[in-house]
Amino acid sequence: MAAAGTETTETPLASAPLERVRAALARLNNRQKVVLMVAIAALVALLVAAATLLRQSEFRILFSNVGERDGGAIIAALEQMNVPFRFNDSGSAILVPAARVHDVRLRLASQGLPRGGAVGFELMESQKFGISQFAEQLNYQRGLEGELSRTVQSIAAVEAARVHLAIPKPSVFMREELKPSASVMLRLYSGRSLDAAQIAGIQNLVAASVPQLSPASVTLLDQSGTLLSQMKSKLLEAGLDPTQVKYVNEIEASIIKRIEDILTPIVGAGNARV
Repeated sequence: MAAAGTETTETPLASAPLERVRAALARLNNRQKVVLMVAIAALVALLVAAATLLRQSEFRILFSNVGERDGGAIIAALEQMNVPFRFNDSGSAILVPAARVHDVRLRLASQGLPRGGAVGFELMESQKFGISQFAEQLNYQRGLEGELSRTVQSIAAVEAARVHLAIPKPSVFMREELKPSASVMLRLYSGRSLDAAQIAGIQNLVAASVPQLSPASVTLLDQSGTLLSQMKSKLLEAGLDPTQVKYVNEIEASIIKRIEDILTPIVGAGNARV
């Protein structure tokens, strides 16, 4: 009896707030109900806007370690696109709202930004009328160096690249004509390296862009001062191209794995070296 009485008293108490809300809504006329619905919708819209603004207030890195010229061009482009930006504490990175990072990168890439600090053939577009032949040839060489630097920098392991070309001036008074040469300075990503095939590929890429330039005359150097152009495999020196060298290496690796799989059950893991 006491338990039943307790249940009957708790049920009205639990439903009292709901009944009060229903009674309050019942006392409202149609106009007041419309006003209430508009207020609720405005409150929901305000909460959604606040959540969106809070999300946009989180900034992520757009680009880091860019040169002064690229940094100025990127900032000017961001201002034109009305994209808010800021710098990190050290000033080495440009930050934009996290929700717009990928979109902004694609839009800047369509404008050729960042250029990696190198000036390409756009240098030829700003030439003045009546420029001397020497200055025109110098601008062409600078543009070619910039384009090659951008191309080499597109390799996955390369963070930055600079190409220097030494193109001798042709002369009819020299019995032995000097051959052109090139040097490439590479800054590799931390923990990354280039194999012999990639080094040969960069040498052939640069050599193919300059008339009479031999791949052997292209010198590669990394940020630690290591002469990469000497790191050639015997297969490359024998005349095989990088694709053939890669195929041979894959066959060798496959044979080594098969031999290890045969010896491991007999002598135990780690007791055989092929």
